[in-house]
Amino acid sequence: CYVCPLGKVLKTMLPAGVRKSTKVKQQYFVSNMKAPKEMREICIELREKAPQQAAILDQMLLAKKGMLLSELLEASSAQASSVKSLATKGILHLELVRPDRLPLTEEEYFKTEPKVLREEQKLALEAISETLSKNIFETHLLHGITGSGKTEVYLQAVDKALQLGRGVILLVPEIALTTQTIQHFKSRFDEPVAVLHHRLSDGERLDTWEKLRSGELRICLGARSAIFCPMQNIGLIIVDEEHEQSYKQSDDSPCYSGRDVAIMRAKINNCCIVLGSATPSMESYYNASSGKYQISVLSERPEGSFLPTVTVVDMKREFDKAKGFTLFSDTLLTKIDQRRARGEHTILFLNRRGYHTVLSCISCGKSVGCPHCDAPLTFHMSDQLLACHLCGLRQHPPRRCPSCQSEQVMKYRGIGTEKVEAMLGGIFPGLRTMRIDADTTRHKGAMCKLIQEFRSGKADVLIGTQMVAKGLHFPQVTLVGVLNADSAMNIPDFRSQESTFQLITQVAGRAGRGLMPGEVIIQTSLPEQSTIQQAAKQDYIAFYREEIEVRKAFNFPPFCRIVKFQFSSKDEKRVQQAACAYAEAIAKELAPNFHCHPAVPSGHARVKELYRYQFLVRGPSVSHIVQAIDKVDAKLSLPSGVFRFIDVDPSSTFF
Repeated sequence: CYVCPLGKVLKTMLPAGVRKSTKVKQQYFVSNMKAPKEMREICIELREKAPQQAAILDQMLLAKKGMLLSELLEASSAQASSVKSLATKGILHLELVRPDRLPLTEEEYFKTEPKVLREEQKLALEAISETLSKNIFETHLLHGITGSGKTEVYLQAVDKALQLGRGVILLVPEIALTTQTIQHFKSRFDEPVAVLHHRLSDGERLDTWEKLRSGELRICLGARSAIFCPMQNIGLIIVDEEHEQSYKQSDDSPCYSGRDVAIMRAKINNCCIVLGSATPSMESYYNASSGKYQISVLSERPEGSFLPTVTVVDMKREFDKAKGFTLFSDTLLTKIDQRRARGEHTILFLNRRGYHTVLSCISCGKSVGCPHCDAPLTFHMSDQLLACHLCGLRQHPPRRCPSCQSEQVMKYRGIGTEKVEAMLGGIFPGLRTMRIDADTTRHKGAMCKLIQEFRSGKADVLIGTQMVAKGLHFPQVTLVGVLNADSAMNIPDFRSQESTFQLITQVAGRAGRGLMPGEVIIQTSLPEQSTIQQAAKQDYIAFYREEIEVRKAFNFPPFCRIVKFQFSSKDEKRVQQAACAYAEAIAKELAPNFHCHPAVPSGHARVKELYRYQFLVRGPSVSHIVQAIDKVDAKLSLPSGVFRFIDVDPSSTFF
């Protein structure tokens, strides 16, 4: 239960094209009514007296089955009236048709054959195939190190499901990965593939939706919302990179988890579900360890490909050598230069975009913050603007300090991906760089285009945020540099260690995926920290054993369920009082084995002029918390102007 009105649930499940009754798109299709020989004779007759009609017939002679009217007019540079005249004479035929708006339907791919599986892959596939054959609900956790061949297991499992006449849904965490996955599927299967994600037009989503509902399409790929597609006779659901937080909707109600909804849908449809990851979520691995899920392990990469060697660099020593802050260690710069000389590629990871992250006053020391949010403004060199990454505000840098009105020169501090790109250009003149972050991928298709360009060798170094850490396959990448690896570890959230381990392990896994050996440089100020060391060794089991004991000691998931209550208002005092009053009321309705935390300001205490307070409730089940909410709502109403937002199983307990 996600504590959400039915109307919002339906809005989330149904695409806009279905809800708004988007009109069915129709176009005229033009076909020949005469034999080719007769068409040529007519064309010769019309060449001088009706040149437009002759040009139309020239194009129609080239088209074997006919053409859409819009394409015919563009190719012949003729008017629609000329086509209608030919149709009146009985030479051409016009018919209203409904063209496909499915994305990538016309792309062609080289066909691939199923690969010979290693023993571990065979065992994993056999376990999944057995569930498919029995036509029962069962959850499989495919725990495979980065580059171990999870995708090939998926493809052969999908083939098995299709042979049984069943449909398949595959979820990926990022839109860019959808295109990469489509390439795998289109090159392996003759089946048409449905694609669903939020960047499709209403018409594209509507066409895809209806073809899935009719059973015309049996394979559906997409981001988290694709789990709601009207797939008929589902046999297999796959959630790739199941640990990714992007499967969790956190900015609007219902705050559902695409992974958890996928498991529930598999249970309802009595089918097989596969969760795949090199770094499974603590909840999923705990369920596998306790026997709730069936686990298969892929511990090796294919023959000729090995895990990269990893070096942890202590940045405190680098700061001492440089007598101040430096972003790049000597080791990393040397390795980048070596790769460039050999024509190999490098990925640099920094989970912070922009050029400078802070603009501060030398006189009073205060940073320039967003007037609408509790956050400093980030400077973006490409636009010469300061931007708020919470509300989207963009403004020119001020000439004087907004706090003390000093006119002294203000100082920029902090480094983002944009600055990394500029610094590399200064250090290595002629080095070809490419950047993937939220700034360079704002437009539809931009990320896919950048990925294809990097894969084709148009850059030596790819600089990116966490977008580059998720499942991308670049055989030419032999070096990965992780800048400021410990940046997320100081966030006061019980998932911060897990997120750090997953991110470092995943981005490190982009190196050495081809035949050339890979290397990873992890730069950190906490080189001896256990999470950093475990990520460097890609030792998930060691990390899990240590982290699960901490979770158990403090009774955090997977040993409990969490519900986050967030309250917002333009009046700070009013929202604080409302949050505290609600927390006290909820605590009185809960049993002793539930724990209600006190109300505190959110990690981002003010966003878009709204002050935000929150509290957490932990306990063995969500249903009892929902019952308590119903009781409190019946006797306690929120003050005017105060809004409540409930997040069940939140991905972050701080922000």
